[in-house]
Amino acid sequence: MRRRAGLALLALAVFFAALAPLLRWYAFPRLVKIPAGQYQEMVLEAKPATLLDYGTLTAKEVEKVTIVQTLKGNVEESERIEHSAGRDVVVWDSLSYVQGPDGKMVSQIPERYIFDAHSQEPVHATGESVDGDAVRREGIEFKWPFLTEKRDYTYFDAQARTSAPIHYEGTRTFRGLEVYYFEQTVPWTKVPYPKKMPIPGVEATTLEKQTGTTRWYTTKRMFWVDPVTGAPVNGEEVHREELRGGTLLGGREKVTAFAGHVKMREDYIDHTVELVSSQRRLVLLMTSWLPWGLLTLGAGLLTLALILEARGRRPHGPAPATTTADATPTRTT
Repeated sequence: MRRRAGLALLALAVFFAALAPLLRWYAFPRLVKIPAGQYQEMVLEAKPATLLDYGTLTAKEVEKVTIVQTLKGNVEESERIEHSAGRDVVVWDSLSYVQGPDGKMVSQIPERYIFDAHSQEPVHATGESVDGDAVRREGIEFKWPFLTEKRDYTYFDAQARTSAPIHYEGTRTFRGLEVYYFEQTVPWTKVPYPKKMPIPGVEATTLEKQTGTTRWYTTKRMFWVDPVTGAPVNGEEVHREELRGGTLLGGREKVTAFAGHVKMREDYIDHTVELVSSQRRLVLLMTSWLPWGLLTLGAGLLTLALILEARGRRPHGPAPATTTADATPTRTT
């Protein structure tokens, strides 16, 4: 019986030891993914800020500028692209809506971001765009990959429609979470006008052509990223925009269109940290807790099987010695 029990335990030990790497390296990359129908809203503020009054074309300091960012999963489009791409795809329709202290629109820029649901790598398909213009993204945007590494990544800049490295600058603690801090500085770059802007009597799409006035921007963007889920728990930008040259400025060389330190609003930081903390448990379960638990269980079962096998092979002890009284008497003649 000990021999059979030992063999059964040995079989279970091998099974659990083999299951652990399969769970981590085979099941996890295929099962954990971004849901196609996800919806997210984020509010950021610059307080105070400098903002251009497009009626008078003068820059003024205002109490705050608010940026509302929404991400909405387009399930229908993701299913359509998945059919031709042959992999799980997420389509996010996003909108960055900027409003002044009076609540009126300053600009709005829609995007369609298409990416692999597992790796977060861009998927190039019809509809990939920024402000209605077709783009071909390289690198990440909005979210880092699951199990983010301590290295630089390529990050897509929607304003400039180009990609550049965003640098890993160390590990930090943010609201009780260990996070990776990333930073990118975009130098002054000529960028297109948003197609929806409150410029009286002028179409934003033809503003540069009509007036010769160009739009430039620079920013220092900072992200605090949870390395398990790859989700930023906080983001900030030191952002500056200018209009330069042309007839629109009435002979002035340049004027500030917007300047401010943009930060996530506190209630949205709290909500994001809470959401990421709950999601990271699932990723840790698949990548760490279950694999290591199965390996430990397998090692324990193997140890128990070896103990049973050793006891089964142990001799039962020497045969009892024969005494003189028990010996068969010898007949003498």
